[in-house]
Amino acid sequence: MKNILIAGANSYLGTSFENYMKKFSDGYLIETVDMVDGSWRNKDFSPFDVVYLVAGISHIKETSENARLYYKVNRDLIVEVAEKAKVEGVKQIIFLSSMSVYGKSEGEITEQTIPIPVSNYGKSKYQAEEKLINMSGNNFFVAVLRLPVVYGKGCKGSYQTLSKWAKRMPVFPKVNNTRSMLFVDNLSAFVKKLIDKKAQGYFYPQNREYVCVSEMVREIACADGQKIWITSLFNPFVKIGIRLGLSYFTKAFGNLVYTYRKDSIDEVDFKTSVKMSERGGREAWKAKEI
Repeated sequence: MKNILIAGANSYLGTSFENYMKKFSDGYLIETVDMVDGSWRNKDFSPFDVVYLVAGISHIKETSENARLYYKVNRDLIVEVAEKAKVEGVKQIIFLSSMSVYGKSEGEITEQTIPIPVSNYGKSKYQAEEKLINMSGNNFFVAVLRLPVVYGKGCKGSYQTLSKWAKRMPVFPKVNNTRSMLFVDNLSAFVKKLIDKKAQGYFYPQNREYVCVSEMVREIACADGQKIWITSLFNPFVKIGIRLGLSYFTKAFGNLVYTYRKDSIDEVDFKTSVKMSERGGREAWKAKEI
């Protein structure tokens, strides 16, 4: 029996992992602890084999006023929890970092790409990574996951924007871009594999298939029974936006991929993942298909 503590109660990724692991309940015992109210400091970590660090802040607009918050939560809090885990005998921690540590909004990221974060989000994640990796050793295993965009039913971020576009817009640009993305159940499957292997080091999980945003919008519309025209008529405007470095266009239509494919996972293929994201998860999707 593996005892797993999710550090981050009610978090999207933590809750998704907990739900995913219910089908393996015979071999895993999972608990969560709140990271907001400070109660985790009184929690006994010694019964746990793994602490899954999902707490953090993201998806908020960065300002000079909230800059310190990123470091307080994404770095200092995470390190404090990891130190407690190590002292109390936990053997493995898994930390969710981000592709943002590379500071790139477009292009390819290889094993040789050096992280140069530019946002407070990316910087705080990278600084936490360094501190955690330095703690590894002496039968204490640290796994750092540099996640691309994660999507799934109810997930905040760019997927929700694409979903709204697909449901409200009659037309959408046909752009042949490629992006590394990760369906939430594929992330959970990957984390389970790391736990089973007691793995350590840096990992770059992504779907087996790169995602084309135009194709994703088409699949979302199809899953929701909507009609949408994917056309190249708007491509000149899209290219201008990307060339000018406008973040809105770059995030939506630019290319950003991990070329490192060792950590690819396809427990759920792309088309099925979109259906599950739009129809309420694995069980809801199966029910509606029947």
